[in-house]
Amino acid sequence: MWKTALKVDPIDCLLQTQDKAVTHFTKRDLLDERTSPIESLWELPAAQKILKKQNEDGSWTYPGKTKEKYPRVKYSLLETYRNLGILIEKCGFSRENSHCRKAAEYCFSCQDTEGDFRGIYENQYSPNYTAAIMELLIKAGYVRDQRIEKGFTWLLSVRQSDGGWAIPIRTHNVGNTIEWFIENESSEPLHPDTSKPFSHMVTGIVLRAFASHPVYGRSEEAQKAGELVASRFFLKDAYVDRANTIYWEKPSFPFWFTDIVSALDSLSLMGFEKDHPQIKKGLDWLRTTQQENGVFNLKLLRAGADKNVKYWVTLAICRIFKRFFHSITS
Repeated sequence: MWKTALKVDPIDCLLQTQDKAVTHFTKRDLLDERTSPIESLWELPAAQKILKKQNEDGSWTYPGKTKEKYPRVKYSLLETYRNLGILIEKCGFSRENSHCRKAAEYCFSCQDTEGDFRGIYENQYSPNYTAAIMELLIKAGYVRDQRIEKGFTWLLSVRQSDGGWAIPIRTHNVGNTIEWFIENESSEPLHPDTSKPFSHMVTGIVLRAFASHPVYGRSEEAQKAGELVASRFFLKDAYVDRANTIYWEKPSFPFWFTDIVSALDSLSLMGFEKDHPQIKKGLDWLRTTQQENGVFNLKLLRAGADKNVKYWVTLAICRIFKRFFHSITS
């Protein structure tokens, strides 16, 4: 079985976390056991704490004063994305839940007629946040929604010539991005200079939406983009955003940027094989980071107040190994 591909069997450490959600998904996804209804996780204190702060329109209010400095940024969309990630990925929320439906409709209200989810980069295109929001909505049960279809059509229309994605404004020589935003308040969104190279940080995020979809994840376009991301494991990005190689080693959960865990998660869902040289490289590296207690010792990003993030990341890695090594016998 897949656990033989790891240094240590991680199951015991995951079941002993005292986190009901971690143990629920460990039993369901790793042990293939029957679990209590997913709705039981909706009542967890962590989920209820988030729901109490939800606004009537389905959004959440971004904390702090940054939003006052940049009033044209839709910080509420960013905060809604962040909270939806926790509710969907850690508590199993779906469109069957009224709070989730309201949050989804708020996100869809921020979808432009072109198909992208706009506002986090003011009026500029953001294939990364568009795809990240789509990933969550697909997982919440909106896979057949025409608005998701429209999002994929848009994503495919803004690819770089090499088959990957980049933040369009980054493909133009605009100098200091913040200063450019201030000077171009009413600017129409810049289309990408498709002759410029892809960004593995952006492409890795976009792939998460494709990987979560049963059809688009196996498409020729997605497979090509998957090869591009795999080719960049542990290398520096072509653009300044999170360009340092160290970011490959700094995962988060729910996934946010592109790191070795989020990238392998997508590729494992898209049908890539463990014998692929780059996949093997990533899996071998992850294996070296596993400790004797079963937990993977990684430089966690965006851990926040959840002391169990290391277990969530360990669970995510175990899901990856299970997909890649499903044919291994005990």
